[in-house]
Amino acid sequence: MDWVTALPPGRYRSFKECLVLVDRLSKTPIFLSFNKDDIAMDTAIIIWTGFINHRGLLKNTISDRDQKFTSSLWKNIHKCFATKLLFSTTYHPQTYGLAERMIQNLEDIIKRFCAYGLQFKDHDGFTYCWCTLIPGLELEYKKSIKSSTGKAPERLEPNITLLKT
Repeated sequence: MDWVTALPPGRYRSFKECLVLVDRLSKTPIFLSFNKDDIAMDTAIIIWTGFINHRGLLKNTISDRDQKFTSSLWKNIHKCFATKLLFSTTYHPQTYGLAERMIQNLEDIIKRFCAYGLQFKDHDGFTYCWCTLIPGLELEYKKSIKSSTGKAPERLEPNITLLKT
């Protein structure tokens, strides 16, 4: 997992960051929107509700050395569940290159979306922005065939079949 930072403010809690989690086996991404000021506890709650609650616990997690993940909270969470929190080495693509490639794609899409001014306001005056892209991006990515596996990520996940759109 790794962060996309310095994004334009999003709709709800002024989201300015996106956490990218990628399943190394199926290549399935999960994109979670965050506020720049979220602390380790906020991060843990969002990951629990947005990822672990749907996909389950992972045996090990590779992360960069962000202070949100090096805190004692995260060490205790992994200790309680007998899982491992591993940290990547800076500029070492073998450890988290998959997340880095995913981040490049996500940043490119968000920049194009914002550059073309594809934003509009609803009846409450909220501007729809990059946050509204996230569910659709995840869905489309899950349906696209990956060269490394020869299959779409959704085909490698148990009990999940996505409808064609």
